Amino acid sequence: MGWLFFVLRQRSFLYLMLLINTAGTIYGYIWYKQQLSETPPQFIAFVPDSPTASLFFVFVLIGFLVGKHFKLFEALAMITLFKYGIWAVAMNLFVYLETGVLSIYGMMLILSHLGMAIEGLLYAPYYRFEMKHLMLASIWTLHNEIIDYVFDMMPQYSVLNQYSALIGYFTFWLSIISIVIAYFFVIKNQTYKFELKEL
Repeated sequence: MGWLFFVLRQRSFLYLMLLINTAGTIYGYIWYKQQLSETPPQFIAFVPDSPTASLFFVFVLIGFLVGKHFKLFEALAMITLFKYGIWAVAMNLFVYLETGVLSIYGMMLILSHLGMAIEGLLYAPYYRFEMKHLMLASIWTLHNEIIDYVFDMMPQYSVLNQYSALIGYFTFWLSIISIVIAYFFVIKNQTYKFELKEL
């Protein structure tokens, strides 16, 4: 695994990750354009889940490149990249089970969101967020569940509307799992830590 972390800390690779995540963030907000146009103003910040997760990671990468730890963004990125990455993979597979069709577009969404989940975990040895940052990020994440499934602002998958209660339950526990992973990978783990000066 040494070669992997060697690649991850190269500035050229960090710039590549920054470019990919910036482009993905912009595309994600465009994908949500229709839903955002119908969203009450007070909920807009909580609707575009995946692009906001990748936006958090954009700030993390910028921090790495300038030798800083934006700790709250690190906590938000790790939790939300994993959560919404896995969530989108699960939803697109659920659509496939319902319709029997997995389009090229659906495959692209699965692969790109799986990449989101993985990238957040791979950089965990570089994160330095503390319990207070994890708590704030957890509040944001769980509050987002309330907005999505109490105020009906969840991402729109029309073929899955009949399963919204089940999806909401699944999403809640996915949030809990994401928070626990962030705790064990960063706060609890004191063995595998890398310094920014190595980047």
